[in-house]
Amino acid sequence: MFTYEFLQNYWWFIISLLAGLLVFLLFVQGANAMILITGADEDEKQLMVNSTGRKWELTFTTLVTFGGAFFASFPLFYSTSFGGAYWVWVLILVTFVFQAVSYEFQNKAGNVLGKTAFRVFLTINGFLGPLLIGTAVGTFFTGSDFTVDKAAVGDSFAPVISTWGNGWHGLEAVADPWNVSFGLMVMGLAICLGILYMMNNIDDGKLCGKLRRRLLVSSVMFVVFFLNTVIWLLLRRGFAVTGDGTVFMEKYKYLHNLLEMPGAAAAFAVGTALVLWGIVGTLVSVKFRKGIWPAGIGTVLVVMSVFWLAGYNGTSYYPSYSDLQSSLTISNSCSSEFTLRTMAWVSLIIPFVVAYIAYTWKAMDRKPLTRQELEGTEHKY
Repeated sequence: MFTYEFLQNYWWFIISLLAGLLVFLLFVQGANAMILITGADEDEKQLMVNSTGRKWELTFTTLVTFGGAFFASFPLFYSTSFGGAYWVWVLILVTFVFQAVSYEFQNKAGNVLGKTAFRVFLTINGFLGPLLIGTAVGTFFTGSDFTVDKAAVGDSFAPVISTWGNGWHGLEAVADPWNVSFGLMVMGLAICLGILYMMNNIDDGKLCGKLRRRLLVSSVMFVVFFLNTVIWLLLRRGFAVTGDGTVFMEKYKYLHNLLEMPGAAAAFAVGTALVLWGIVGTLVSVKFRKGIWPAGIGTVLVVMSVFWLAGYNGTSYYPSYSDLQSSLTISNSCSSEFTLRTMAWVSLIIPFVVAYIAYTWKAMDRKPLTRQELEGTEHKY
């Protein structure tokens, strides 16, 4: 019914969708980054923490689902990146563990560290989590230092398939300014989304005024790094793949991909416009408090289009700059046809899961969070 090539492309589409949802849900991290630098009083800080405390599990679950989907559909990427560049992924997971512990224990009896210590942990998660995730994704375009023994692929007795080329194991990505620019762009976007979410979710005029001022600063930072990253991406050489699987460097590869894939170009343009609508609309109108929705939908579209540029149209999505022919593509790193086909049938339940999440979200956010509500409940994060 479905060809092997179709299944490969289908699962890259699913990975792109999960990536888009993950970046959107990083609004939790973006909101965390604002807890200690907004100039909020204690009640306002509690409002901010409780606002995102209802949602942090969604971000963590999506991160785990994203990693699990990559493992199941593109296992060679999982073994190469997660097994080679493990320090980056370990640091990302540590920041999310900080988040989980902070939400659950900062208001518990016997907390010897105090609320401030756990809020510092949340702030670290807010800045460092999106920065590291963005930096890691940046290597999809700049490349990494690894080699793959393709003769060992499919050999169950082969002890090692992928070998990392240095002792930094992923930390070398921060030495590339373009990776860091990518990370700062994602961090800036997460902060903007976090502010937009809290302004929609919290009914407190004083706090929303402080958040709006922070949104202006954060949006400028985001736009600067967004333009810097996009211009660099479209003008750089990319890792192209021939019909027989040979990888070579092509000038303006990602610009060519954008021009040759109208769907990706449309998603990128519409998504960018929606993100700007959400941010600018909130800045110019005090009454406009639903900016999180156009900005959130736009974020998903832009991230999906970026992943399409990285993996479709004869492109290596995880290139090796030390050995071009070790670079990973959709076709040379995917699971077997049987595995992809079986998972494709299982993936049909995704719309029902999304519908349940949407229903739960709506139930939790039926009305904005207020100081009075916090005073009347014992359940505080």
